[in-house]
Amino acid sequence: MSSHYFIAIHLPETLQTYFSAWQEELKQELTYKQWPNKKDLHITLKFLGAVDDNKLTLLQNKLQDMERFDRFSLETGAFGIFGNPKKPRVLWAGVDKTKALSELQEAVERICSEVGFIEEKRDYSPHITLAKKWNDTEIKNINQLLGSKKAAKQILQVENIVLFRIHPKENPKYETVAKIELQGGGDTGSTH
Repeated sequence: MSSHYFIAIHLPETLQTYFSAWQEELKQELTYKQWPNKKDLHITLKFLGAVDDNKLTLLQNKLQDMERFDRFSLETGAFGIFGNPKKPRVLWAGVDKTKALSELQEAVERICSEVGFIEEKRDYSPHITLAKKWNDTEIKNINQLLGSKKAAKQILQVENIVLFRIHPKENPKYETVAKIELQGGGDTGSTH
């Protein structure tokens, strides 16, 4: 059986520690089944699913083109949820969707499409997953609760992107397969 993979921006240790502290605080009031290990915190650029070895090699070679992108910084923001507010399936920390991030994500999407991965049709919504898989009891006013938790804006320096392999039964779950350093020097903008 093929392993599952994704491409992401990995959080540096300082932000892992910062958001891990928030996870500990939020665990006191929110009952999620999964709270990712701090070493697994990231901003997904593209989920790939199962990938065979040949396709993986081709993808890794193509991803080297991403080196032409300049490094940039992002701001993380407030907490939010995906799903029904009474049983929110994902708790996340927001990430500013800057032009540089959008261009980086679109380039990753293009490369993946060239290699044969299905193109994502949903709008890109950058975030850091802090918890997922809500338990069965309903919560009232989660938005009010999250609104009262004021996470300070954090700056994330994006210096590379990472291809991760998922190990569902391990903790941390994600293994770095390839790291592509952003070095700049090329046109990062779209030509259309």
